[in-house]
Amino acid sequence: MAEFSEEKSEHKMDALKRKEAEESTQMLAQKYGIPYLDLSMFPVEVDAIKIVSEQTARKAKLAVFQVAGTHLKIAAHDPKMPEAAAALKQLGDAHYTYDLYLASPYGLEHAWQFYKKVPERHTSSAATIDVSGEKLAAFEREMRGIPEVKEKIEASFSGGVSEALEIMLAGALATQASDIHIEPQEADVRVRMRLDGVLRDVAILPTRFYQLLLSRIKLVSELKLNIRDRAQDGRFTIHSGTVSIEVRTSALPGPQGENIVMRVLNPTSIEISFADLGMQPWVSEMIEAELKKPNGLILTTGPTGSGKTTTLYTFLRTIQNPEIKVITIEDPIEYHLAGIEQTQVDQEKGYDFANGLRSIVRQDPDVILVGEIRDLETAEVAMHASLTGHLVFSTLHTNDAAGTIPRLLDLGVKPAIIAPAINVAMAQRLVRKLCTACRTPAALDGIFKAKIAAELATFPPKIPVPSEAAWTIFSQNEQGCGTCNTTGYRGRTGVYEIILINDEMEALILRSAPGSEIKKEAVRQGQITMRQDAILKVLAGITDLEEVERIVG
Repeated sequence: MAEFSEEKSEHKMDALKRKEAEESTQMLAQKYGIPYLDLSMFPVEVDAIKIVSEQTARKAKLAVFQVAGTHLKIAAHDPKMPEAAAALKQLGDAHYTYDLYLASPYGLEHAWQFYKKVPERHTSSAATIDVSGEKLAAFEREMRGIPEVKEKIEASFSGGVSEALEIMLAGALATQASDIHIEPQEADVRVRMRLDGVLRDVAILPTRFYQLLLSRIKLVSELKLNIRDRAQDGRFTIHSGTVSIEVRTSALPGPQGENIVMRVLNPTSIEISFADLGMQPWVSEMIEAELKKPNGLILTTGPTGSGKTTTLYTFLRTIQNPEIKVITIEDPIEYHLAGIEQTQVDQEKGYDFANGLRSIVRQDPDVILVGEIRDLETAEVAMHASLTGHLVFSTLHTNDAAGTIPRLLDLGVKPAIIAPAINVAMAQRLVRKLCTACRTPAALDGIFKAKIAAELATFPPKIPVPSEAAWTIFSQNEQGCGTCNTTGYRGRTGVYEIILINDEMEALILRSAPGSEIKKEAVRQGQITMRQDAILKVLAGITDLEEVERIVG
């Protein structure tokens, strides 16, 4: 009986507190001239509540409880709070209109319970774009090339910005573009796409339409709409049937407005073999042998956009099996791999490459991928991990494979650690492949033959060089065709050079030998340079000499 009486007393106290809160809110409503609403007595729509994320709603002490098109009904406890004012402005910038009501904390808590009814994939209106598989396939069928993409984008001006964004993304997927650039000019806005590493003009947007599109892109990318004077980075996911495609968004302020770049990370692009990467058969054999080792560091180098991430992910997919544990630390995670534990750098929380790598080692992994070695601390932790029974993959910024060792020395790593820790140092670039639908046989004049012969004379003796009779040399068709978007090229392939750290190479490292000596030892190993690899691809008709000069030099 005493427990029942105590419970009844607590219930009365709660009811009294609630009544006081509602009366206090009514008084505030009169003061602000805003209608009061007992939100606990009003229906809350799930489609409305998800427009603002739960985290933002609780911080701003508000709730969107009804939606009709772009018109909202919003309850707030104190709309003059900075967090509430910012959230309301963001909705306004996203072209929502709304009626505002005052509600008590009790009423808001009642509304926030409806977040539990929102499907997990839709806990926020941001971060996802749902496109049906049929719709995406239809877009891709209609947009075989740049002219069709241009036509579709310009036809979308009369429709909504959501459809325009879907068309841009579908166009990028259809043409296998890696990036979409939206660039405000003085009179209009230029849209370009990067195809096979080269930017191509796609369409021109009216400035007014661009402003609407910009708000839509920022909203789905979870960027702040009211910030226009500093750079922002975000991301969202395209859901289409069973396929999820990540898109990384970068906003950069400029004199005419914000430049937007969307990088499209299609997971099918990493489902490839060593041969698809462009590795020569003997290089593939060497790498496969190194991947079978239980420990050691494999480093790949090259500039941004040279395919390093794809190469490392191919390594992970090659070795992955249920008997080993693989953990990555990346900045950011570009592709999600099933069966692999992936973590992302978070500088604000102190989770950088060095600290994250220390934590990963304590998770008993067999294989570790470190997105990039940027400093001495990360380099040393990665190398110690490779020396204590882990197979480690990572990247480094150098111009060639031989430059890996001097670069590590420059970071401050001791030669005594480098020599036993590294198994392989490799470098790579991506060259465009000639379009097989329109490439033309190359004229083998005397100058061309002499140039190729001079290149072949520099090859290591162990490398099989095709005789002149076996050359299948083609050149770019400058007019191109529909298959290659009139560029003469379609797709890209890698050119590689690798250095194995054997006893002779370890001796050079221990005495801090310069890159020139390391290159000579690589030749003695029978390794070819990236340029020599590219020349073999010219002789096989895969690319042309002009593209080799452009990329490799």
